[in-house]
Amino acid sequence: MYTNSIDITCNFAENYFMDINKITVIGGIGKDKSPEKVEKFELCMGNIISIVGPTGCGKTTLINDIELFANKNTPSMRTILINDEPVAEDFTFDPSKHPIALISQHTNFLSDLPVGEFLKIHSTIRGSENVSAMIDETLDFANQLTGEAIIKETAMTQLSGGQTRSLLIADAVIIGNSPIILLDEIENAGIHRTKALELLKNYQKIFVFVTHDPRIALLSDFRIIMKNGAMQKMITTSDEEKMAAIGLKQLDDIMLDFRKMIRAGEEITNDIFDKHINYLVTNYQYSLKK
Repeated sequence: MYTNSIDITCNFAENYFMDINKITVIGGIGKDKSPEKVEKFELCMGNIISIVGPTGCGKTTLINDIELFANKNTPSMRTILINDEPVAEDFTFDPSKHPIALISQHTNFLSDLPVGEFLKIHSTIRGSENVSAMIDETLDFANQLTGEAIIKETAMTQLSGGQTRSLLIADAVIIGNSPIILLDEIENAGIHRTKALELLKNYQKIFVFVTHDPRIALLSDFRIIMKNGAMQKMITTSDEEKMAAIGLKQLDDIMLDFRKMIRAGEEITNDIFDKHINYLVTNYQYSLKK
């Protein structure tokens, strides 16, 4: 059986939702009704965790259990605790108190408000002292994740998939200030995932990624392996895996360069391809020597 063996001192995150020290996920049962091999794991403020496994293995079900603060009342029979205690129902069903933001690849805006107006309303509702600065910070965050800049005057329903996900993430982190953010396969939404991880690490929140992306998985503090609806294993990211993540980042950067060139109508010649691959090999070898 697996339990969380990571030695982390959890610090409280004070916000208008609740004081959160940690989340505890207590295992339940898989699709075959067998007990989960991971009996329990804990998430502290500042942790980044990935949930990985093949399609249909139960990854999204796990984050749904977290969002719902499951208390043996879902098919998985899992229990979610905050600060070692069950969560009161008013925190589960009252949006103004719910401390979790869930962003999926299918999340879309229904309002046709201009982006700036939407952010202004949300910021005002949240009681921001400087609404204008909050809007600018949110847009700056979002525009570092998307290829095409988001402007205040654009209607939210006119945003692309990548722009929508970028704005949702930025809004949840900056204006919503949600202490716990669940991100379901955002790599499929066309955002700059490497930059997203770099930015998110600057915030003392809990981030849970459902992902098929090896770079996201290897940059997480640890990952949960899912199979047949059950948590099978927990792996703490090793130093070797962190080095592999550096190589994957460099490879990802090259893929982004090629994407930009193709979008701009440029051609990928043999010389250009060889130059990028040689740069990748040289850079990775240099990283290994550091």
